[in-house]
Amino acid sequence: MNRVGLEVPVKGMIFTELLDLADHLAGEEAVDKLLDDLDLDSDAAYTSVGNYPCSELVQIMTALGAQSGVSCDEVQREFGHWVLGIFTDRYPHFVKDKHTAFDLLEVIETEVHAEVRKLYPDAELPTFRTRRLGPDRMEMHYHSERPLRSFCHGLIEACLQRYGVTGQVRIAQDNGASDTVFDIQLER
Repeated sequence: MNRVGLEVPVKGMIFTELLDLADHLAGEEAVDKLLDDLDLDSDAAYTSVGNYPCSELVQIMTALGAQSGVSCDEVQREFGHWVLGIFTDRYPHFVKDKHTAFDLLEVIETEVHAEVRKLYPDAELPTFRTRRLGPDRMEMHYHSERPLRSFCHGLIEACLQRYGVTGQVRIAQDNGASDTVFDIQLER
C-alpha cells in the first residue's frame, strides 16, 4: 500500500521527545497553548509506544517554528540535534566504540535501527545508506516515507559536534524532503 508521506505513522516516542524539546525551549504553558490551538486528531495525547500520523508531527513543528519565528525546517534541524543528544545519553553502548562521527553515522542503519526494531517491531524506519568518499568525506542517503530531511540534517550536524569536528553538510542530490543525499565534508 502506497501512502502519502504525511499519513505514514510515526512512533509516539518521537512525539514525546519533540514535546520535551518544545517544553525546554518555550516552556510547558506555551506548549500547552500551542497544542490546544492545533486541530490534532490525537488531541496531543501521545504515548511513546503509540503510532500517530506524520502530519501531526509536521503540524507541531510548523507551529513551534511560527511561535519562535523560524521555519519548520529549522525546528526539524534543532530536533535532530536534540534526538542525537538524547540517544547518546540513553544508549551509550552504541557510541562507546565509535571513534569518529563517520563511524557512528555508518551504523545507524545496521546497529541502531536493528535495536529499534527489537523495541518497536511495528516501527516504519527511514533508511540510511552511507559511502565514504575519503577520510574526510562521506555521502549519506536518507530515504523515508516521511518528509523529514531537515531532521536528518540536524542529526548529522549533531553527530559532527559530538565528535568535536567541523564540516559542511550540504544536499548533494535533492529528490524531495523524503529522499535526499547529503555530502558531508569535514574541515581540517
